[in-house]
Amino acid sequence: MTVRLAKLHATGNDFLVHEGALPSDIAARLCDRHRGVGADGLITLLPGSDGADCTMVLHSADGGRAEMSGNGMRCLAWVAVRAGLGDGKRLVVDTDAGRRVVDVECGANGDVVAATVDMGPVTFDPAAIPLAAASPFDLEATYHGVTYQGDAAGVGNPHLVLFVDDPAATRVTTHGPNIEVDERFPQRTNVEFIAVTAPDEVTMRVWERGVGETLSCGTGACAAAAVAHRRGLVGEHVTVKVLGGELIVDLGDTVRLGGPVVHAFDVDVELDAQ
Repeated sequence: MTVRLAKLHATGNDFLVHEGALPSDIAARLCDRHRGVGADGLITLLPGSDGADCTMVLHSADGGRAEMSGNGMRCLAWVAVRAGLGDGKRLVVDTDAGRRVVDVECGANGDVVAATVDMGPVTFDPAAIPLAAASPFDLEATYHGVTYQGDAAGVGNPHLVLFVDDPAATRVTTHGPNIEVDERFPQRTNVEFIAVTAPDEVTMRVWERGVGETLSCGTGACAAAAVAHRRGLVGEHVTVKVLGGELIVDLGDTVRLGGPVVHAFDVDVELDAQ
């Protein structure tokens, strides 16, 4: 079986995108950085219905199905526009987290160079996150003698946003995987380690559920901005600095996430039986 994949990244958060369905157990093989093509996730672009231009199905690098990715959505938009979907300016996409609208910016050659995704509302309702706690605010997480404090939020998927003095010095790769499986999060959680580093600016490192530390996380940027805004630390227009670049988050009744998208290459992969 031969499949054609597009590899793209959005501020370093990289994805493989395939037009059409794939076997559900293939994501981990393709995303493996040593034995496969390598990516933070696999996206399948499927037909839309009831007014949607297309449907996005996302699997994380460990093979688990994920609800939503803002960076992944921008990568999907690049492939969708190349395939002639939408009107070249806007896409309506169905996801496991609900319907999303993507405004695209195309370059001189017609390819998408940036996109802004309406991510829907950020929720602090424990049942919707989901979170097994009475309140999502002022949560503590302790590992290896270090106690973190922050708030939980839902952006179609669960997040725990923790405040630190310096994200660069934070033990993301050792503490992140343990906080991910905190028993208060029945579906595990993404973990953001953030600091407010300038007016309306947040610096973030992220441990993504089912992936590990990534260079960027779109839903994580939205959660970080929303948590910092609720605490009065930033305004409604927030720059989120990540290892892979910068994302723009605009807060309101819904949250809009903007940033670049880059097509790296297309590749044909021969899948042997395993």
